[in-house]
Amino acid sequence: MPDTSFCESALQSAVTQYQGFLKAHTNAASIPRSFEDGAVRTVSARDWTSGFVAGSLWYLFEYSADQAFGRAAETWTAALANVQNQTDTHDVGFMLNSSYGNGLRLTDNQDYARVLIRGAGSLGSRFNAKVGATRSWSWGEWSYPVIIDNMMNLELLFRATELGGGAEFAEMAVSHALTTMRNHFRADSSSYHLVDYNPNSGAVVSKETRQGLADESNWARGQAWGLYGFTMCHRESTDARFLEQALRIADFLVDNPDIPADGIPYFDFSAPTMPGVPALRDASAAAIIASALLELRTFAPPDAAARYLDFALKILGTLATPQYTAAAGTNGHFILMHSVGDYPRNGEVDAAINYADYYYLEALLRCQAL
Repeated sequence: MPDTSFCESALQSAVTQYQGFLKAHTNAASIPRSFEDGAVRTVSARDWTSGFVAGSLWYLFEYSADQAFGRAAETWTAALANVQNQTDTHDVGFMLNSSYGNGLRLTDNQDYARVLIRGAGSLGSRFNAKVGATRSWSWGEWSYPVIIDNMMNLELLFRATELGGGAEFAEMAVSHALTTMRNHFRADSSSYHLVDYNPNSGAVVSKETRQGLADESNWARGQAWGLYGFTMCHRESTDARFLEQALRIADFLVDNPDIPADGIPYFDFSAPTMPGVPALRDASAAAIIASALLELRTFAPPDAAARYLDFALKILGTLATPQYTAAAGTNGHFILMHSVGDYPRNGEVDAAINYADYYYLEALLRCQAL
């Protein structure tokens, strides 16, 4: 087994950083989303990233058993109660799984279970049987957009069925994953960001990559969402088709010559070759990939599992260095530096972002459990 001792020290550093985070950020209704150009950007509970601070606090409580983190996690989770009723976004999965989902796992608070079931109902209201998927965005000029990120929200549907909310939720999740598997992926197992459908026939209208550099380029976080999402779908359904898809995506990433030797991808794999585009890395994509690979290895054949473990630990080892981990008390009290949110629209470019911390902590906990 490779040396994983650095994961323990990285978790200890994270505890120190988030002790400062709790002192600096005391209003759970004003959620720190990112830190860029010396300023913290905060959002309301309606933002798609709203659950990640609560989720990070739950992970830190799980690691440290420090009741201060437990109490804070409860407070920041409670501030998201109204999310369960949001029907205008597919991201209730992100928002509730990270917060209420981890809270239920660690406390068995059945009030949390009721919120998750109600939230799944809100997400399920966006499902179209003709398309076979839940609609992602309710804005824009598309007819029925479905983005690769939406794979992550399926976990809420699976969880609701598990909690007694009805078999239809898991059925929706399986349908959505199969639709995505059919239409989002290229021959090399890379994915488009967005597929637009005709809501009346289910036919594909167009395919594009909105947050990457070009429709046919590989937006790093999109590849990460696909890897994580299909790994999770296999865990929840035991459907071998989802495992096969996750393995294909993993091999595309682990063997990809466009990912630098330290494991941290460019925000778009084409960034170094595009004139006028900075070759920025994306720590958030790296953290998601590492966490997903550490789970996928538990389902993979032995040779592949060993490769996935080595690649995940390479990523985490790089993220744990001062190149990506901020010094205590800096970086708006976020752990990781150098993530990229939405480069084409100049959104959170080379910034600290709360979901990078969340998936990094999750990956470190999975590393520690090895």
